[in-house]
Amino acid sequence: MQPTLTAVVRTGLTLTLLLPLAGSRLAATETIAVPSPPPVQGAQPDPQVIAQFGLLDNAKLQAYIDQKGMQMGRISDRPADVKGFTVVDSPIINAFATPDGHVYFTRGILAYFNNEAQFSGVLGHEIGHITARHGQKQQTRSTAINGAILLGSIFSKRIASIAQPATQLASIGLLKYGRDDETESDQLGVKYSSKIGYDPASMADFFLTLSRTEQSSGAATVPTFLSSHPNSADRYTTVKKLAQQAEQQAGRQLAVNRDQYLRLIEGLPYGDNPREGYVENSVFYHPDLKFQFPVPEGWKSQNSPSQFQMAEPNGKAVQILLPAGNKGLDETAQALAQQLKLQNAQAQKTTVNNFPALVIQGDQVGQDQSGQQGVTASTLTYLIQDGQTIYALVGLCGPGTLGTYGSTFQRTAQGFRRLTDAAKLNKQPERVRIKTAKAGQTLAQALAANGISSKRYDELAILNGMKTTDKMTAGMLFKVVGK
Repeated sequence: MQPTLTAVVRTGLTLTLLLPLAGSRLAATETIAVPSPPPVQGAQPDPQVIAQFGLLDNAKLQAYIDQKGMQMGRISDRPADVKGFTVVDSPIINAFATPDGHVYFTRGILAYFNNEAQFSGVLGHEIGHITARHGQKQQTRSTAINGAILLGSIFSKRIASIAQPATQLASIGLLKYGRDDETESDQLGVKYSSKIGYDPASMADFFLTLSRTEQSSGAATVPTFLSSHPNSADRYTTVKKLAQQAEQQAGRQLAVNRDQYLRLIEGLPYGDNPREGYVENSVFYHPDLKFQFPVPEGWKSQNSPSQFQMAEPNGKAVQILLPAGNKGLDETAQALAQQLKLQNAQAQKTTVNNFPALVIQGDQVGQDQSGQQGVTASTLTYLIQDGQTIYALVGLCGPGTLGTYGSTFQRTAQGFRRLTDAAKLNKQPERVRIKTAKAGQTLAQALAANGISSKRYDELAILNGMKTTDKMTAGMLFKVVGK
């Protein structure tokens, strides 16, 4: 969560039912500046994607991606289909193209590239999905994807239907392509990246980095790219062969540009940004908004710019923190009851650690999965007012199970309190820092010389696309991470 436009936490799922209440994400005194409709569909990023991930505030990187993306789009097979490029503020290692012709890179994947050619290869692969119209084909196969995908499938189908996620977001961000589509996009990635002068063999090398991040328990984040872009044993070899052919056809040595790229990402946030909220020892802290509350023991959680979600491991219950505007507790409660379609709703005023609050209990009614009208969920919601800002902690569980989960919802909400611990308030994100090696140093020696703990050597080796034992040349650039 950020204190203005991205004021909630990093979760995965966007609740459509509360967005009208949350006109300013978590900071209810701010208002969202909604972009005017773009002249060409896809030229501007999709608001749902931005609500999910947030925009990265880095004009230099955005300008670079715009430049390279437009250059590659012009030489692609369908230039008119390639509409725009955006860097999103997510630590997850991912890149994806949406059916409207927009390509998104997370800051997480940008941190793991080690040269311009790797970036170009993935850019070409994503543009390949657009020009081959894979996303549009996927949309015709399935126009509604269960929002549980966005939470790593931790919600059951019942809870996913209770939460009523924005299925459009699930479908655009996590389209899964078959082997034929991936092979075609790999071929187009090689074709497009070599056509604008980059060595496409680097795309194959980056596949190895992705595999290493997935296999390593010490890596900062899991590469979503691999789950949404299925890998195969022969993919690396195939791309290497295609790259050799492309270089022969080019008749010249194609660029890699390691140093140029590394200098470009100096200072890039690495891993989770604690300023937007973080979980530590089963407590959620938000330094910028200055509150904390407990996360139920053993529950899974995810944070997004628009909400923070906690889910019972078997998907039987979910509790979600959302911004709920600044209209006052009574008016907000009425709007919430309408949007949740509650029947027999009961509201009671209370206080939570000196914050004015209101508790709402009721049954959500609607159509179940068989199409029958009836109770679809039991709910217990706390509305908590902090100054002009109202936060909603919405608890949802299966019909008739509030007796089982209500006490958990209650403990979480009643644990909402002002954050005063200076160590938690002052926590800062790590950033990528570019350093210069001395002649003959191994990567491990260079990391040690820069104060990196030996516990993180393997993680930093993967980040650099190297082994800890690799020897470095004088003046060679490499990455470390730190405050």
